[in-house]
Amino acid sequence: MTGERPWLARAEAQDARRHAPATHRNRDAIAAVLARELPVSGMVLEVASGSGEHAIHFARLFPGIFWQPSDPDPLSRESIAAWTEGEGALSNIGAPLALDAASGDWPIASADAIFCANMVHISPWEATLGLFAGAGRLLAEGAPLILYGPFLEAAVDTAPGNRAFDGQLRAMDPRFGIRSAEDLDRVASGHGLIRAGRHEMPTNNLVLVYRVN
Repeated sequence: MTGERPWLARAEAQDARRHAPATHRNRDAIAAVLARELPVSGMVLEVASGSGEHAIHFARLFPGIFWQPSDPDPLSRESIAAWTEGEGALSNIGAPLALDAASGDWPIASADAIFCANMVHISPWEATLGLFAGAGRLLAEGAPLILYGPFLEAAVDTAPGNRAFDGQLRAMDPRFGIRSAEDLDRVASGHGLIRAGRHEMPTNNLVLVYRVN
């Protein structure tokens, strides 16, 4: 998925780095969950890395893990590369891959975990279907697919802010919108994954953890 991304802004640095303000607000809460759910070593594929700020932060926090960012958007990949180059000393982060979650042809054969933040609601449903299909192909038994973002839940009242956000997303693009966690569970089961964790996060977000069954 490429095109205009209003949630990304040009960073102050005079290079290709972009800044997603939400990353600084949510990264520490996400990191606390990742510390519990990720393996202690191995390679984590991040799908839809956006600006690259999460990739840099988590690579720094988890030195035993090799963090592999990716994004279908060329400008985002330039931003990821610029942030990586700006850090300099980080040896456990890869050059960004051109990866479209909706495609069945991913430029990577395996991973020890997959992480994806704030893509599911800001992309066509086909991207979510492709994400779970890719996880089913790449991950070994017990390995996690970790999703962060807002989700609808049948047994939980939707927060007013999330209802408004969902309307804004659908006005931006009718293919976008906050997805049902139960719908994700059904898609996951079709690719050999089962939901193994649910973590409540600030500002009405969740981390959902799926593992290969």
